Amino acid sequence: MKSDRLLSILLLLQTRGRVPAGELAERLEVSRRTVYRDIESLSAAGVPVYAERGRHGGIALLPGFRTDVTGLTTDEARALFVLAAQGAHSALGLDGALGSALRKVMAALPAPHRPAAELTSRRILVDPDRWLARPADAVDLDVLHTAVFTDVRLRIRYRHSGETQLRTYTVDPYGLVAKAGTWYLVADRRGRPRLFRADRVDRATLTDAPVRRRPGVELAEVWRQLRRQVEDRPADVRVTARIRRTRLDLAVRILGGSLTGPPRTGDTEAGGEDWAVLELAYPVLPAVRQLLQFGDDLEVLGPPAARRVIARAAAAVAGVYDTDEAPP
Repeated sequence: MKSDRLLSILLLLQTRGRVPAGELAERLEVSRRTVYRDIESLSAAGVPVYAERGRHGGIALLPGFRTDVTGLTTDEARALFVLAAQGAHSALGLDGALGSALRKVMAALPAPHRPAAELTSRRILVDPDRWLARPADAVDLDVLHTAVFTDVRLRIRYRHSGETQLRTYTVDPYGLVAKAGTWYLVADRRGRPRLFRADRVDRATLTDAPVRRRPGVELAEVWRQLRRQVEDRPADVRVTARIRRTRLDLAVRILGGSLTGPPRTGDTEAGGEDWAVLELAYPVLPAVRQLLQFGDDLEVLGPPAARRVIARAAAAVAGVYDTDEAPP
């Protein structure tokens, strides 16, 4: 629409200063002739806009001219106010800044858009934590945050999963990523991408050395690479199990990442209508012990090696709690 195009030109000129007519035409996907007609329309509406010819010419506004128009549509304004519920700002110490910014945006919004934006902040809530997850430990991101934004190398003492010993690394940070309520430091170590959970960083110290990132590599690209390494791990152990239908929904939520297909119901060989059959895949055989949490509501049907792992694990648990003492 022409009105949207005029507003886009006005906002571009306010943020960029002088802009060549060819660049405006390319960004708006119109011809130069259309751009010049739009400039005439803005001028007729009282906007002090002018065109300069020549090699260094372009379209510009008179110095000092500003407008209160934000250019936001109703949906764009609503999208901004969903940000207040994301939860990432607290860990970065930006809750106060976010609230202040949203108040400024609200004040600048055209009056017809304000009710929708305000209602969105009251009606939409985003909780990044998983169901049944324990409360996340408080994570001090100050030093990590500083290293990311000041472009210096970072020395960390870090505890890997399943280990008690701390290891010391010097890393080159790309940035911080919040995924499902957990913060990660994305960094290079010796030129190779690594992922560090922020809540396992025992101590972080800024160095005096500038960061040494790989040329042309950005945070989003490194994160995609690391995420693929986690998600694309081979899952060669195939397990078949049956679970009571009353526990099926819970099992799908918990085991979703290991399921290789939708559950099968009504399988007579697996017990009929009261049971559902699950096909799962695990990277290593001991990982099937995850299924113990469903107790006697789940039975591993195969392979035999998986049944033996479950049997040994169940026997070990029973041995811990086995006692000859009479109940009180």
